[in-house]
Amino acid sequence: NSEDVRCKCICPPYKDHPGHIYNKNVSQKDCDCLHVVEPMPVPGPDVEAYCLRCECKYEERSSVTIKVSNVILLA
Repeated sequence: NSEDVRCKCICPPYKDHPGHIYNKNVSQKDCDCLHVVEPMPVPGPDVEAYCLRCECKYEERSSVTIKVSNVILLA
């Protein structure tokens, strides 16, 4: 499932921009600030400094396993 993978970027506050969490379904090699953070909240010259502060992680899950576990726990 495409919904079972995502890239999650946690970006702390930067200058006058509040912190924000971004999620996007991208491949593992594209899991970085430049591919996930849209729209970019800072102008061109600040993009590199903003992205260096963001922490991006590629996450995978099995929704089938989660559903089966829930059924077993509720039974």
